[in-house]
Amino acid sequence: MSTENVATSPAARGRVLVTGGTGFVGSHSVARLIAGGYRARVTVREPGQQVQVLAALRQAEVDPAGRLEFAVADLGADRGWAEAMDGVDHVLHHASPFPLTPPETEDEVVVPARDGALRVITAARAAGVPRVVMTSSYAAVGYTVKADDHYDETDWTDPHTPGLPAYHKSKVLAERAAWDHVRAHGDIELTVVNPTGIFGPQLGSRPSGSVGLVRNMLTGRMPVVPVMYFGVVDVRDVVDLHLRAMLHPKAAGERFIAVGGPAVSLFGMARILRERFPAAARLLPSAEMTIEQVREAAKTEPALRDAAALRGRIPVIRNDKARSVLGWEPRDVVETIVATADSQIRRGLELPEGG
Repeated sequence: MSTENVATSPAARGRVLVTGGTGFVGSHSVARLIAGGYRARVTVREPGQQVQVLAALRQAEVDPAGRLEFAVADLGADRGWAEAMDGVDHVLHHASPFPLTPPETEDEVVVPARDGALRVITAARAAGVPRVVMTSSYAAVGYTVKADDHYDETDWTDPHTPGLPAYHKSKVLAERAAWDHVRAHGDIELTVVNPTGIFGPQLGSRPSGSVGLVRNMLTGRMPVVPVMYFGVVDVRDVVDLHLRAMLHPKAAGERFIAVGGPAVSLFGMARILRERFPAAARLLPSAEMTIEQVREAAKTEPALRDAAALRGRIPVIRNDKARSVLGWEPRDVVETIVATADSQIRRGLELPEGG
């Protein structure tokens, strides 16, 4: 799981531009880069967001040691990107809009995701950066159901799939646009990482949607869960895969799915938490909705549309390519779920006494 022998070698160090550095993956990336001897330049929409990055580094117990820089640039505007790319050796493009509630129109999510990716790649090309590593999502891979339920990097979600959430559509269209742009110009390399559900230790003040899911389970806010199976990957392993993709010659022009192991269900996740955190047993989900119940509830509850679209099927999501090409070794899914819960407990979540 470590890229220390690669990422910390003197020949490999340089300045890495990180977009989305205040987010779940981005904050871990910044911490990992600085700990590995790189200079990290983080883009923020406004200067006030710098404090979020610094706070995350303190939580990670990483000293910037003069190797942290900031640049003000917004995915929705051209201004600032040329300056952000000046003197950069590598680019990790994590930033993409993630709405907490369904947007009024798809364009609220699709346009900034697609146009933002193109802005980053265009600016990197102009600055002579050799490669951009872009964070896409499994949402761009496996949300058009296949008969055999097996998915790898050759698969694409059809953006016209009925019921496809706007976020998922944005990831498909943004990644497609990025590949089209690079193929059209040919003077910059692109590598894409497609993570499944990202869990693991929280850095920063706000939990991600997936981390919040575990927190809600532990606090009794989810007594019932929909039948839904999905891939899980540790945020630390997602960062590790990005760094390998950033440096490995064979990563150019490739997609890599990031998944830690076999798909798990929400109810299966609750079982893991019940076994490892028995004090929370009575608060954890005690029942699983059937797919018929999910379909009916999804008509009025947007949060269930994702589960309804997957129809309770169990996907087989392959990570062979990342393992064989880049030597990636992700953590076990159980370890990741437990680490997610441990992180929330360390941050003050109190479990009931006596079980």
